[in-house]
Amino acid sequence: MKRLKLFLALGSLLFIVVLLIPTLLVIPFHEKTGGALAEALQNQRRVQLKNAGPDVEVAVYRSKEKRIEHIPLEQYVVGVVAAEMPADFELEALKAQALTARTYIVKQMLNDQPIQLPKGANVTDTIMHQVYYSDEELKQRWGADYDWKMKRIIEAVQATQGQIITYNNAPIEAAFFSTSNGFTENSEAYWQNDFPYLKSVASPWDEKSPKFYHQTVMSVAEFEQRLGVKLPNDGSVGVILSRTPGKRVDVVEINGKRLKGREIREKLDLKSTDFTWVRKGNDIVITTKGYGHGVGMSQYGANFLAKQGKTYEDIVKYYYRGVTVSSATAFLNRLTAKK
Repeated sequence: MKRLKLFLALGSLLFIVVLLIPTLLVIPFHEKTGGALAEALQNQRRVQLKNAGPDVEVAVYRSKEKRIEHIPLEQYVVGVVAAEMPADFELEALKAQALTARTYIVKQMLNDQPIQLPKGANVTDTIMHQVYYSDEELKQRWGADYDWKMKRIIEAVQATQGQIITYNNAPIEAAFFSTSNGFTENSEAYWQNDFPYLKSVASPWDEKSPKFYHQTVMSVAEFEQRLGVKLPNDGSVGVILSRTPGKRVDVVEINGKRLKGREIREKLDLKSTDFTWVRKGNDIVITTKGYGHGVGMSQYGANFLAKQGKTYEDIVKYYYRGVTVSSATAFLNRLTAKK
């Protein structure tokens, strides 16, 4: 009887062990496989981006490290879109941003524009050209949000792969900025060059942007020092003599001295050239509308258009007049031929 009980007990123990063994094996294997699978998927996405079209790399001067890094074109576009536009913007707006980023760098590389660049670099990673963040930098910036944000950025870049914006069969100057004052600006009203596709268009939805209004307060002494002027004793500040096609300040006269709106914006570090000001005691209170130079595509405008159901092609064709969304292959082939 005792032998029978012992046999039954051993049998029960063996049965439990048999049930546990697969679980003990599967749990650590599953965790390891999950990590490997996630890494494999990430690598697969990078391969898809890297291998799209001719093998073109961008020589980016990393300003903090003071070195040049060679980055596959599409991975560079991912890093620019991630740096330049919020990842929670509408997907069609992100696609439009991907298109502008790719167009900008292709034109830059084709034209060999080395202004203020270290030898061997195509661009910097700063606002001098396009801001670019590496994968590691984005992980640090996004933290726990990295996965879903990167997925959206990659989806936008992949959806526009092999495409750039052209005018008369040439890549455009794909200028963009954050928020308009209700209108975009003619290129020649802010820069010297007159581009037929960079003309003022209405962008009224930008008023919903959190960056539409901004106020700056500075002392009269600082205001005078920065602009090299002396304010009159009657309490006035200056008279706006003319405005640009984009409704921004063109020329101002301050106590007999004339200044351009862009010059004032840069010297006073204002958000835009659409400004008003008032003197309050020993201070000047300056209110601006919009954020950025105003030329080309408004990023917040693009997002609001996307919310209205517009596609990325609709968006770029609205902000860049008379353009075409074209294949980049011929231009990329020219870049590989130059190597």
